[in-house]
Amino acid sequence: MEADNGGRPGPETPPGPLQKQDRLRERQPVNMTKTASARPAVAEGDIRASDADRDRVAEILREALAEGRLDPEEHAERIDTVYRAKTMGELEPVVRDLPAAGTGRAQPGPDAYVYGPGAPVPDQNLVAIFSASVRKGRWQAPARINAFAFFGSVEIDLTEAVFPQQQVRINVTAIFGSVEIRVPENITLRSSGSGILGSFEVETHDAEDTHAPQILVNGYAVLGSVEAKPKRGAWIRDLRDRLREGHRELRHERRERHQELRAGRHEGHERRRSERRERRDRFRGGEGA
Repeated sequence: MEADNGGRPGPETPPGPLQKQDRLRERQPVNMTKTASARPAVAEGDIRASDADRDRVAEILREALAEGRLDPEEHAERIDTVYRAKTMGELEPVVRDLPAAGTGRAQPGPDAYVYGPGAPVPDQNLVAIFSASVRKGRWQAPARINAFAFFGSVEIDLTEAVFPQQQVRINVTAIFGSVEIRVPENITLRSSGSGILGSFEVETHDAEDTHAPQILVNGYAVLGSVEAKPKRGAWIRDLRDRLREGHRELRHERRERHQELRAGRHEGHERRRSERRERRDRFRGGEGA
């Protein structure tokens, strides 16, 4: 039998543990936002290719062409594919059968360079006054090169040069002019110049091989510019290989000249023999008459 409390509310029953959990859930704010879906992973081959990626692949193709791995027609086709490619997946098949840049080169050994006594190469003077002076191609680099540009430009390209000595000193003076120097990648390049209201920029570099040629650029630029840096993709080859190649070319030229002389002598003999035969036939014809 329930007790009568005069109409007053009786004491509430204390809540149990389950009721406490329900009340806590009711007090927590409801997150109405949807959980952001995770970004799907992009395959490596579908990543967009950058200009640097295309240049890197093009450099591998240039090395393959220089080393004879590709002929000019194959190189042209692959280069066209490279600069049309939009993703990394389109670039990868182009060089799949080629070594990476730099790995296919044979590094020269300690005795790869031939330095020693011989006929000294005279100093080279390049002067450009309101004009241009260029020295490039295959040539013997002297121990000292003097370059002077006054309202002109001087270009010195050593990427195909032969170095009879290890050290080459380039003295430059640019006054309202420019001097541009290009060297192979695997040589030592140092500088001790300065610019006076001008720019004197030398991309110094120390070769891994201590026997490699060393080029020192010094001087100054007054209201002008001096720039020296390695030419990308140009490496100096073994000097002895260059000398052997030069000897082979000389032998080939001599052989061709010898064959031309033999052909000329043979043609002369045949012509004289034909003339003698014609005179003999005329003489015999006159006797018969």
